[in-house]
Amino acid sequence: MIDQVRPSDLAAWFAQNATAAPVLLDVREPWELQTASVAPQGFTLLAIPMNEVPARLAELDDSQRIACLCHHGARSQRVAAFLSQNGFAEVANVAGGIDAWSAQHDAAVPRY
Repeated sequence: MIDQVRPSDLAAWFAQNATAAPVLLDVREPWELQTASVAPQGFTLLAIPMNEVPARLAELDDSQRIACLCHHGARSQRVAAFLSQNGFAEVANVAGGIDAWSAQHDAAVPRY
């Protein structure tokens, strides 16, 4: 089962069992990143559109905690499940996506 982590709880989730630098994997399309993005705060931000993840899997380190982010949480849930099925043990989905990030955690992030 994939952990569902609210944006406000992400730092605490990253801090659990941290053996390597945590990653926030943004799986939205480039135009979405230009519309709204998060500032890295204690994590590495990596943007790989959902459809490119399988081909770019080698860019991810399975020893890192990886939280997946999209607009509302559906695409990131699929990517988190894909990563889990491919040997990534420390994977979560950011519940509600960047929309929840803006509404619950950082109102400076534009909603779209």
